[in-house]
Amino acid sequence: TNAFAPAAPTRSISSLNAVSKKDTYQITLLPGDGIGPEIMSACKEVLGTLQKKCGFELEMTDALIGGAAIDAKNDPFPDESLEQCRNSDSVLLSCIGGYKWDSNPRELRPESGLLKMRKEMGLFANLRPAKVLPQLINASTLKKEIVEGVDVMCVRELTGDVYFGTPKGIDVVDGERVGYNNMIYRESEIKRIARVAGDVASKRGGKLCSVDKANVLDVSQLWRDVVTDIITKEFSDVELSHMYVDNAAMQLIRWPKQFD
Repeated sequence: TNAFAPAAPTRSISSLNAVSKKDTYQITLLPGDGIGPEIMSACKEVLGTLQKKCGFELEMTDALIGGAAIDAKNDPFPDESLEQCRNSDSVLLSCIGGYKWDSNPRELRPESGLLKMRKEMGLFANLRPAKVLPQLINASTLKKEIVEGVDVMCVRELTGDVYFGTPKGIDVVDGERVGYNNMIYRESEIKRIARVAGDVASKRGGKLCSVDKANVLDVSQLWRDVVTDIITKEFSDVELSHMYVDNAAMQLIRWPKQFD
């Protein structure tokens, strides 16, 4: 079955597949760094309860990533961790990073392990829900009338753009250091994330806001053109809007309930 199932048979959608139903699932746990192991410990308790309630088993095995992997293997995401993740039904990651490794060479920083994981496993779509619970409204620095009832799903593309674009590096030009990165997207990369976002929007409130910087960046103009084409043709029930990223940041604080 499709992980992002289309609302209509004619609709094109990403090729992501959910794991088939079975009695036992193999889960790789990546506790990572800092409070990661503490988070993972709590997650295991929740998953243990879920197993009893739903009648299936989870075989959970730890693997290394981030600073913990650097300390143990001198590699932020060792090949054995990657292989274990690939052979699992699901992967649960806590968090990585810390001041301890900030001065390391780029290839030996925890974040490099996370980027390797995204690239090697094709993890291009990140779904980030932001829902305000009534019990926590008073913990927010924003006014109650601003945050009450907020329920937003952010869909973030993870394997294209400036994080992965080449060429990149730090060179010496005319006697001084010059750092550069390449902000680049292929049309196919934009299409697949647009389809994920369109499918998610069609199952929620039917509204989708695409955030870019098309007024100054060519790569963002391509993004806007492709997103518009995909949503218009394949998700006619979704109301599409566009917003520049600097304005979007302000609007999320000013009036978050305008977004779905």
